[in-house]
Amino acid sequence: MTQLTKAQTLLSLHHTHNLLILPNVWNPIGARMVEAKGFPAVATASAAIAESLGYSDGEQIKLATMLDMVARIVRSVSIPVSADFEAGYSESIEGLQENTSRLIDTGVAGINFEDSWDHGTQLRSIPEQMKRIQAIREVAEKHNIHLVINARSDSFFVDGFATDEGRIEDVVNRSNAYIQAGADCVYPIGRGDKETLVILRQRIKSPLNVLATAKTASLKELQEIGINRVSFGPYIFRSLLAKASAMFDEIKSFGNYGIIMDNILTHDDIQEYLLLGKEG
Repeated sequence: MTQLTKAQTLLSLHHTHNLLILPNVWNPIGARMVEAKGFPAVATASAAIAESLGYSDGEQIKLATMLDMVARIVRSVSIPVSADFEAGYSESIEGLQENTSRLIDTGVAGINFEDSWDHGTQLRSIPEQMKRIQAIREVAEKHNIHLVINARSDSFFVDGFATDEGRIEDVVNRSNAYIQAGADCVYPIGRGDKETLVILRQRIKSPLNVLATAKTASLKELQEIGINRVSFGPYIFRSLLAKASAMFDEIKSFGNYGIIMDNILTHDDIQEYLLLGKEG
């Protein structure tokens, strides 16, 4: 598929009766495995990419580093890729548009774009974030692509709300404003309980993305509620890292090899997820 077709395909996946499940990846082999397992699209996780390189999340790696990894992931699969763009790596509209153009040049079909700043402690005003979403949409149109914008609302993460009702009201207002500004899906990250999601589904008419956590409603419940998309953020990466930590502890203590060798993928198993030939 061309990049244009991939973007159209990704957008259409938000408008079916099936929950779009996106197990977030941080490298090409993960993306290839997601595709081989039959998922229709791939999404990156900024935290997983940064942490896998030894840095904290929050635009602590260079934009060029993130773009290189995203480009590698895009090249590794034939299905659409949505990239976690964080806050766009720029405070200015001009810088945001330049960075968006560079990201589109990697071949992505969609992005996550968040509305918090100062390490996630502050929320941009709704009008400011609307202008930033509009700026991204303008760049995408110049590239003749309908980039799928998943607009993240971080209201559940920041302080400053006197009541939970006020916090939910802010999420609803932001979500509806972001759709008006040109977003295709909204991502009220940080709350996944059934009661809250039912409220959000009733008051937000656009496609909704939910983050899967230990407290999130089950995948079946998400589909029943009418949630359109679920992603896993850095949690798959961190789960695998926990296993690596346990393996290191086991072998350091002169334990047995079972923790490593049991249920391991073989050399032949891995080949399915690798590109042929040398790196170009």
